[in-house]
Amino acid sequence: MIGTGYVGLVSGACFSEFGTDVICVDKDEAKIARLEDGIMPIYEPGLDVLVENNVKAGRLTFTTDLKEGVKGAEAIFIAVGTPTRRGDGHADLSYVYAAAEEIADAMEGFTVIVTKSTVPVGTGREVERIIRERRPDAEFAVVSNPEFLREGSAIGDFMRPDRVVIGTTDERARDVMRDLYRPLYLIETPIVFTSRETSEMIKYAANTFLAAKITFINEIADLCEKVGADVHDVARGIGLDGRIGKKFLHPGPGYGGSCFPKDTLALVRTAQEHNSPLRIIETVVDVNAQRKKAMADRIISACGGSVSGKTIGILGLAFKPNTDDMRDAPSLDIVPALIAAGATVKAYDPEAMTEAKKLLEDIIYCDTAFDTLEGADAMVVLTEWNEFRGMDLDRIKSALKHPIVVDLRNVYDPGEMAEQGFSYSCIGRGSIGG
Repeated sequence: MIGTGYVGLVSGACFSEFGTDVICVDKDEAKIARLEDGIMPIYEPGLDVLVENNVKAGRLTFTTDLKEGVKGAEAIFIAVGTPTRRGDGHADLSYVYAAAEEIADAMEGFTVIVTKSTVPVGTGREVERIIRERRPDAEFAVVSNPEFLREGSAIGDFMRPDRVVIGTTDERARDVMRDLYRPLYLIETPIVFTSRETSEMIKYAANTFLAAKITFINEIADLCEKVGADVHDVARGIGLDGRIGKKFLHPGPGYGGSCFPKDTLALVRTAQEHNSPLRIIETVVDVNAQRKKAMADRIISACGGSVSGKTIGILGLAFKPNTDDMRDAPSLDIVPALIAAGATVKAYDPEAMTEAKKLLEDIIYCDTAFDTLEGADAMVVLTEWNEFRGMDLDRIKSALKHPIVVDLRNVYDPGEMAEQGFSYSCIGRGSIGG
């Protein structure tokens, strides 16, 4: 497994749990040293135990030596980063291609090279060209095997997936991939074999569709506020339609994370290059970017039109709960805008504060949720961690200077908040109380 980022580490640990011998390779010596000491580079529930158990069993090892790591391997997974390239929005494939060159020099015998990283259509073809150019004598097949892991529930998603997509027309490669995923056949997981290009497109199409669904319900939420409807009931009413489904119909401050922002943008750029523009997805990208920026104005409005000289207590900084991932988190737009408007910002997140401190300056980081609220003029919920859902309302009111709550994740009941005397603002249900 080349790369011990989110995808590589989770996939490697899960394959080893299936009984496969896995070597995870990464050039970052400090990261490998921490992994060998049982220290995880990311927060993912259950990952530390899974890694520890399989290291003890001898099925999972770590190294910085790629040549030694891939020696004799039947399958080599490329799971390196593909961040958005500066300037044009395309996926940066330099790490993928560099890995392909190193693999070409090190592999032995027939080898299946699998792109696990999220890559644009045609990347597998280019990886094959790079390897063939360096090793014209080599026997190998390049396969696309996209990941569909949700941060916060990645282990369950790998062990009990909705489907596994494998892009290859090489029969020997199919046999190797079938063997790797054999434990999933036992639970009747759909295994979709298709062409390499189709597999690559499936990943982008899935993520952009889900991003569009999130953006759709966010815009419906805005309309609900204006016409007096309740977006939660609207989401339930349409989600019960089997053609639509209830997932990803939760309004909020906009999507973030490692996948949706970069994948929507990358697919837009690919479509434009092929003169087949995706107008819906172009709009999704623009609406989501504007939504994050508009959330600061919503908070300022809830505070009487100005936050100058006021203290705002922020609960949650990660883009979603059960992760420490700060990539494209709404907080990265909202917090600086509040500071620019003259506010003092205090913040707490159960897991993401180490990452947040690298990205958000000039804020006061607190040890607990109630430390964050003490003396604040308003409380703002940015991430729906479970520990925020059941907080004592009387204690919240006592901690705040003013009973102002801006709930951008709709974790509280508007009726109860009104009964408790809060000036409560949420998404798609308007503002009540005060």
